[in-house]
Amino acid sequence: MFAGKKLLITGGTGSFGNAVLKRFLDTDIEEIRIFSRDEKKQDDMRKRYNNPKLKFYIGDVRDYQSVLNAVRGVDYIYHAAALKQVPSCEFHPLEAVKTNVLGTENVLEAAITSGVARVVCLSTDKAVYPINAMGISKAMMEKVIVAKSRGSDKTIISATRYGNVMASRGSVIPLFVDQIRAGKPITITDPNMTRFMMTLNDAVDLVLYAFEHAKPGEIFIQKAPAATIETLAKALTQMMGKPEHEIRVIGTRHGEKLYEALLSREEMVAAQDLGGYYRVPPDLRDLNYGKFVEQGEVGISEAVDYNSHNTQRLDVEGMKALLMKLTFMAAVVRGEVVDMEE
Repeated sequence: MFAGKKLLITGGTGSFGNAVLKRFLDTDIEEIRIFSRDEKKQDDMRKRYNNPKLKFYIGDVRDYQSVLNAVRGVDYIYHAAALKQVPSCEFHPLEAVKTNVLGTENVLEAAITSGVARVVCLSTDKAVYPINAMGISKAMMEKVIVAKSRGSDKTIISATRYGNVMASRGSVIPLFVDQIRAGKPITITDPNMTRFMMTLNDAVDLVLYAFEHAKPGEIFIQKAPAATIETLAKALTQMMGKPEHEIRVIGTRHGEKLYEALLSREEMVAAQDLGGYYRVPPDLRDLNYGKFVEQGEVGISEAVDYNSHNTQRLDVEGMKALLMKLTFMAAVVRGEVVDMEE
């Protein structure tokens, strides 16, 4: 479906953007446009890949005109541009709104105006039962996606929702590795805290699945195992040959949950189980609806959400096996000093 087509990746210099880019570069796609604010990272990518299929666009999703300039003539968009660090969004919540909510509106409006065939947007488990500004802004982004898909006949808009992507920028694994190497204690917030564990390759597989199969307004979730933070820390110390390395509990940080959910109870009632994925259809009622106002839904009362406490739980050996799938960790185990997953 991508032969001779043009793909735009917003936030294309980040971990997700790079992973999607690598998967597409070897296909018969005609052009890949990288859209971001960071000219230094774009220049690094230009030198690293040295590929004529790559085109670079400086701009900001907050600026509609810069988005529109990049979108013209594009067939597909993968929208990964976001503010995703919990602390920075917590201290600057309106900045999260400008990028994650209004920026998404700009991308989707430009896509519809330009006749783009398909848009897949990146969301997060923190959008389910959100308690921090980052999660709240991503939850609103999902609402924008569903709302825009209602009025879009030619542009199919959908989303993918992820848990923790291992060794992506800002994730805890590179931090733990650096702490072990420096001889400093591994600092964990709560040993019983659980998180979904996914590789970047898993994340890209889900993007490709959504591009191919999504209907307007749908959200796709990949089933994923989970592990406690203590299990992750022990797996890393063992893999790096320092099983007795100190693990220090520092307490839960502001805005953190004990566990994350990828599907709410309400979504589980409507979700379709596709084997390795869940498909969540959009709520396409208009303001004349009666259900949930006069009628209600019995199934919601009986449903259970899909979270990192009730999914498959990895032990230390299972966590080590999953970590070894990462290029970053395989190099660490060999004793090499490498950058985290690009």
